[in-house]
Amino acid sequence: MHTQFERLAMEVLQLTPDEREAFVQLLVASLEEDVTSDDALAAEVERRNADVECAVTQVIPMHEALASVRAGLK
Repeated sequence: MHTQFERLAMEVLQLTPDEREAFVQLLVASLEEDVTSDDALAAEVERRNADVECAVTQVIPMHEALASVRAGLK
């Protein structure tokens, strides 16, 4: 029995060269979206680090943050 990937590959290989090229471009674009979200995440991390370094944001130790959340849930 063929896997879904194998069935799809066989179907794609039956497309015309132009159709295969369009399919590849679609796949590459879908991967670039992942890179974009990774870039956005990296930018957010950098922004937050800068806020901490400039004392715009106060860092709360994990044990204090958890204690505060637990107290709020009671």
